[in-house]
Amino acid sequence: MTVQSLYIWIPLLPLFAAAVVGLFGRKLSRASAHWLTILGVAAAFALSVCVFMDALQGNVFNGAVYTWLTSGGNSFEVGFLVDRLTATMMVVVTFVSLMVHIYTIGYMAEDPGYSRFFSYISLFTFSMLMLVMSNNFMQLFFGWEAVGLVSYLLIGFWFKRPTAVYANLKAFLVNRVGDFGFLLGIGMVLYYLGSLDYATAFSAAPQFANTQVELIPGHSWSLMTVICILLFIGAMGKSAQVPLHVWLPDSMEGPTPISALIHAATMVTAGIFMVARMSPLYELSTTALSFVLVIGAITALFMGFLGIIQHDIKRVVAYSTLSQLGYMTVALGVSAYSVAIFHLMTHAFFKALLFLGAGSVIMGMHHDQDMRNMGGLRKYMPVTWITSLIGSLALIGTPLFSGFYSKDSIIEAVSFSHIPGSGFAYFAVLAGVFVTAFYSFRMYFLVFHGKEKWMQAAEHDHHHDDAHDEHHHGLGPHDKPHESPWVVTVPLVLLAIPSVMIGYVVIDPMVFGDYFKGVIHIDYAQHGAMHELAHHFHGAWAMAVHGLTSLPFILAASGVVLAWFFYMKRPDIPAAIQARCGLIYRILDNKYGFDSFNEKFLAGGSRLLGSKLWQIGDVKLIDGLLVNGSARLVGLVAGLARRLQTGLVYHYAFAMIIGAFLLLTVFMKI
Repeated sequence: MTVQSLYIWIPLLPLFAAAVVGLFGRKLSRASAHWLTILGVAAAFALSVCVFMDALQGNVFNGAVYTWLTSGGNSFEVGFLVDRLTATMMVVVTFVSLMVHIYTIGYMAEDPGYSRFFSYISLFTFSMLMLVMSNNFMQLFFGWEAVGLVSYLLIGFWFKRPTAVYANLKAFLVNRVGDFGFLLGIGMVLYYLGSLDYATAFSAAPQFANTQVELIPGHSWSLMTVICILLFIGAMGKSAQVPLHVWLPDSMEGPTPISALIHAATMVTAGIFMVARMSPLYELSTTALSFVLVIGAITALFMGFLGIIQHDIKRVVAYSTLSQLGYMTVALGVSAYSVAIFHLMTHAFFKALLFLGAGSVIMGMHHDQDMRNMGGLRKYMPVTWITSLIGSLALIGTPLFSGFYSKDSIIEAVSFSHIPGSGFAYFAVLAGVFVTAFYSFRMYFLVFHGKEKWMQAAEHDHHHDDAHDEHHHGLGPHDKPHESPWVVTVPLVLLAIPSVMIGYVVIDPMVFGDYFKGVIHIDYAQHGAMHELAHHFHGAWAMAVHGLTSLPFILAASGVVLAWFFYMKRPDIPAAIQARCGLIYRILDNKYGFDSFNEKFLAGGSRLLGSKLWQIGDVKLIDGLLVNGSARLVGLVAGLARRLQTGLVYHYAFAMIIGAFLLLTVFMKI
């Protein structure tokens, strides 16, 4: 059996499992539902490892599997492009998905929608695999829309909760905005470059490097800039960049395994993967790269600030995801595509670890997510504690941990870049290091150390929501937090291992070796940041030793120390700062007004427009003028005609004489 014959089975196995469990879930036992989907994803992971090993040998596959439609000279195909970039993504996606599947057995044990949930997450894995394996824009768009659809189903999984329904609708609509730009970009690729196939489009692109297009008469733009920015608008929606980021924090309404799956390794990284795949196009437009860089820098810094004031444990991790996605986007903007993919991979492991750790805490706290009701959980949940600490250390960029290598590489690459916006981006990513360390360890100290605040919280009535109607929310007066079952802790341990090791092992070949040779294209004459970065790299160990004296490490350590001082020693200080800086707190609490703007202007404007169209168009014009108006006109004519019908013979005789007279007059004139 050749490796090529395995490709089709990698996405099909999770799809088959999702279909069986989805269609026959009510007839299957719970064990059958989880074993079917876990085996499907485990097999996909094992096959992905085989494909990865094959890709490491330098083997690349690019071919069509199925022709869906031929129109004119264009064919729309399902095809696979399997190179080292694809193989890396396949391994990351299937591994994190497998961990989430196993974890779900424990987390969703008491949920009535158990089988439905497994069906959804298996379908999500299929959608993401189709996206990353595509060799053409049509299949990319299919996978792109499929992950959007399944994320809608997952975020609104608890469909009896109004907040969950609101959140999944918000995610769906915001992604539609981004996807509209994405579709326009794909349309322009087909129109100008003549093909939806990656290889054909990329080889044709340099001929159009200086082509100008007039979208508005009298104003011309570079064709490649327009295509790249439109494609990136799709990535802004999917990868939650400002201002299309508003859906991601609200999507925490879904169950915790979803947060790990959507926000760690899969859906939100689709945009980052797409831009890296499109590097031959983006290298032809410095303007588009500057746009990407500035949007990423704004997201990295300003979304981090919002994590500081959150009390919900999952929302802190969600804002950290937004911030880290900003870092990846910044790397793309300075043409450090390999560093962006490297950070995508390391982030997938430690962010999935942090989300699943947060879920384990929530389980231990009987589904209470408020960090103000936690504290001192270290001795009750030792495995969750140590794995969460590892995840936090990786997130803030502690030397030797995986996040250090990828994050510091991004910061260094930005410092060597000279494209417009790189100065602001350098400030943003440096400041973001301090902010990340502060909110990460604020969460860590509030949850695992300090006073056991759940003791006092247990004596009060708990805020009750409908997340688990069958669950008791929060600890009772006689309850204690407890460590989660092995199906929850084993994935935590398995994710903690790459969170520590993977950066050290992989940085040399992936970022500075020829790992992505022939896959990612960089115009070093125009964008030489990676060339400069390579000069300053002297091995993973030397980088870690040097990192101990670098500015990012000092900033991260300062953030940790400040968090410890504020929340362990002097908790009165944050409260005093909040009281003194009321305006800043309100701005952050209001999320910079993005949600208010969307609700008042976009949603409110749409409702106002709809109501006016109904009142004027429907009620007055259609019902009032056309339907009822025509009926009134017929009634008026009938009323006039009725007056002529008197029933008196001499009236009719008189009418006949007048009629005859009028006819004779007409004929006489003719």
